[in-house]
Amino acid sequence: MEFFNPHLYSLDNPELWVAVGLIAFFVIVIIAGVPKLVAGVLDAKAHRIQSELDEAARLRAEAEALLAQIRAEKAEAEAQAAEMLKAAEADARLMEAEAKVKLEETLKRRQDLAERRIAQAEAQASAEVKAAAADLAARAAEQILAARLAGQKSDPLLDAAIAQIGSRLN
Repeated sequence: MEFFNPHLYSLDNPELWVAVGLIAFFVIVIIAGVPKLVAGVLDAKAHRIQSELDEAARLRAEAEALLAQIRAEKAEAEAQAAEMLKAAEADARLMEAEAKVKLEETLKRRQDLAERRIAQAEAQASAEVKAAAADLAARAAEQILAARLAGQKSDPLLDAAIAQIGSRLN
C-alpha cells in the first residue's frame, strides 16, 4: 500500500510530481473539452459508418429485388419458350397431316388420270383393231367376190351388195 507511505507525499519525490503532472494533464484535457471532441468525432464516424451500412442494406435490398425480378422474367421467358415450342410442334403435326392429305389427293388424281388414259388408249386400240378387222374383212370379201365374178361376167345384185359393203363399213 504505497498510497499511505509518507515519503510519497514529500516534495522532493519525483513520483509525486509525475502524479501531479498527470492529474493536471487530465484536468486540462477535460476543461479543454477533448472528451466531447473525441466523442463527437467518434459519433460522427459511427454515424458515417451507420449511413454506409444503411446504404449497403438499401443497395442489397435493391439487388435482391432486381434479382427476384430477373428470376421472374426468366421464368416467364422459359414459360413462353415452352409454349412457343408446343405451338410449333402442334403446327408441325398439323402441317404434316395436311401434307399427307394433299399427297394422297395428288396420288389419287394421278392414278385416276393414268387409269383414264389407259382406258382411252384401250378404247382407241380396240377401235383401231375393229376398224382394221372390218377393213380386212371388206378386202377379203371384195377379193372373194372379185374371184367369183372373174368366173362370171356380171351380176347386178352382187355389184350392188359390194357397193353397199364399202359405205356401211366406214
